[in-house]
Amino acid sequence: MGSLRVRPFEEADLPDAAAALVEVHATDGYPVEGVSDPEAWLRSDDVLASWVAEADHQVVGHVAVMSPNGEDAVALWIRQSGESPERVAVLGRLFVTKRARNRALGEELTQTATAYAQTHGLRLVLDVMTKDTAAIRLYERLGWRRIGETTHHYGDGQQTSALCYVAPSS
Repeated sequence: MGSLRVRPFEEADLPDAAAALVEVHATDGYPVEGVSDPEAWLRSDDVLASWVAEADHQVVGHVAVMSPNGEDAVALWIRQSGESPERVAVLGRLFVTKRARNRALGEELTQTATAYAQTHGLRLVLDVMTKDTAAIRLYERLGWRRIGETTHHYGDGQQTSALCYVAPSS
């Protein structure tokens, strides 16, 4: 894999980003929802900004900064910090295809989203399923702080344990 870069998402990226999402779901079981209509999931009305990772002009990763939509991590952070809800956003839709891993693309995507949030006066939070150990290691290595635990509900009454994190302060 040659040239790598992270850049803002463009509408023309949607089919390739959706295909990468389906690929990640097949290899990792992430995400647990959204795979039936990956284009709609990636372009949710809650997306404030998003980026893709490219390798050799092919989309191999994605991340988004999103408006809160009932996430437990948001409620936990607001309760713990006293932060105004308007100043909190969610890091979401982060994935990198298996063939593009171990090249720091997940780190670069996360840092790009974090920089955007800081520039816009937002504090990022997220929840991550406990099964996603590589993602947990990434967030902790980048200084995200665990603020609690929750249960992620999805699908037809399914659930799994998850951890809530807040991004480091700027």
